[in-house]
Amino acid sequence: VVEGVGDHGCEYMTGGRIVILGETGRNFAAGMSGGVAYVYNPKDKFSALCNQDMVRLQSFQDKKEEEEIKNLIAKHYEFTESELAERMLTDWEVHKNLFTVVMPKDYKRVLEAIQRAKEEGLPEDEVVMEAAHG
Repeated sequence: VVEGVGDHGCEYMTGGRIVILGETGRNFAAGMSGGVAYVYNPKDKFSALCNQDMVRLQSFQDKKEEEEIKNLIAKHYEFTESELAERMLTDWEVHKNLFTVVMPKDYKRVLEAIQRAKEEGLPEDEVVMEAAHG
């Protein structure tokens, strides 16, 4: 969890998660092939700063994802006493809707294939390889 990044944030990101509570610079997510970024976007200006060649911008996909991000922000507050994090947590029902989720297109396809394999009892590695090759 960070409270802002400069130009080229998450450039060539291949895994993990990042929560950005502040501003970003230009060319965000250039070359991002894995992982997920959660960007607080209250002024709705982020899409103009994001390189969307390899990523899709979306909202939280489910309550579990939303709760995981809220918990990360709560830990950030616990460790830093961030006033911004405190404001978000105090009025979470409003602030949760101001996040933009940055999801690499290929990564999302692989995650969906893994979920489908689990649901259908298929071998994960075969389904992932098929999804990874389009």
